Amino acid sequence: MSKRDYYQVLGVGRDAAAAEVKKAYRRLAVQYHPDKNPGNPEAEERFKEVAEAFEVLSDPRRREVYDAYGHEGLKGRGFGFHDPADIFQQFMGAAFGGGGIFGDIFGFGGGRSRPSAGPSIEYQMEISLEEAAFGAEKKINIFRRESCPRCRGRGAEPGTDLETCRRCRGAGRIRQARRTLLGTFATESACPDCGGEGEIVKDPCRECRGQGTVEKEREVTVRVPAGVGDGSILRQRGGGEAGPRSGAPGDLVIYLRVPEHPIFTRSGDDIFCTVTVGFPLAALGGEIKVPTLDGETTLKIPPGTQSGEVFRLRGKGIPHLHGSGRGDEQVTVNVEVPSRLNKKQKELLRQFEESYSDRNRPLHKGFLEKFQDFLDKLASRE
Repeated sequence: MSKRDYYQVLGVGRDAAAAEVKKAYRRLAVQYHPDKNPGNPEAEERFKEVAEAFEVLSDPRRREVYDAYGHEGLKGRGFGFHDPADIFQQFMGAAFGGGGIFGDIFGFGGGRSRPSAGPSIEYQMEISLEEAAFGAEKKINIFRRESCPRCRGRGAEPGTDLETCRRCRGAGRIRQARRTLLGTFATESACPDCGGEGEIVKDPCRECRGQGTVEKEREVTVRVPAGVGDGSILRQRGGGEAGPRSGAPGDLVIYLRVPEHPIFTRSGDDIFCTVTVGFPLAALGGEIKVPTLDGETTLKIPPGTQSGEVFRLRGKGIPHLHGSGRGDEQVTVNVEVPSRLNKKQKELLRQFEESYSDRNRPLHKGFLEKFQDFLDKLASRE
């Protein structure tokens, strides 16, 4: 299923300002949040879709790539996505001073948060039919955020310590009472001073500026197994972006695309091709060379071969992805009718036509029998 346009998802124009994008996300995220729509898978999918659209359109760099190249452009540049619940929590926390009543309503309270895994990176890679059949090793370049080597993901300059947050006293959460139309609610939310960490960086790392991660370009080796097909998905665990607060890295998700082959078409593990033979060879029989994924091989053409006949080459197809053995190659013969005949060739063909009878024309004979049967049925109706 193809993805919808992100601007349509949020219901904003392509020239929408950042504030308009945030406003649209807040309205839709609250509307489709799973806690407000329990047991509604459609609402859950819309919640994820809205979060993904917001993550792209709220990031100037991603939005620029998306505007220029669409969804495929984001895949090709290795952009990943965070968990929709994390996006919502962070957004509401920033908008309402650390979570407030939203943390209580939607269930984000309950103790100091643990490091979450980083976002996955999606990448679209093109391979040939031969590489899909027999496997390959491919090199790709991706951009990803990795744990800062200078501070080892702490965000603080080496040699300095993190200070315990004075507001939450290291708990990472704060409780407060709020009066609403429904009464007084005691709510718990992430501490706005330390962002739920319980500790504050006083001397940020000079390399990552306190974020704990830095962006790097990496060359990655992708091992393509034999037997994959167009649309197959490969996943490298831990190949994605580093998680915040020294969290585990996400995955590298690779979508394979196999373009059209100049000779073969594929269906399952079988491959198909068409070869052209001359009329004399089809009539007299003989041998021809045909292409296979393993190289050239010899195919015997029996006398009287008709155009459209199919010959099967056992075990010359695609290796089975899950198991041993291979599919077959099916070769369709196309008998070529000669053209641009000279006078002598025409005379020889006329002599040949006069020399053979219906016994030499199996297809024509069958057609005449069917045609006569059709005429007899018409006559019987009169």
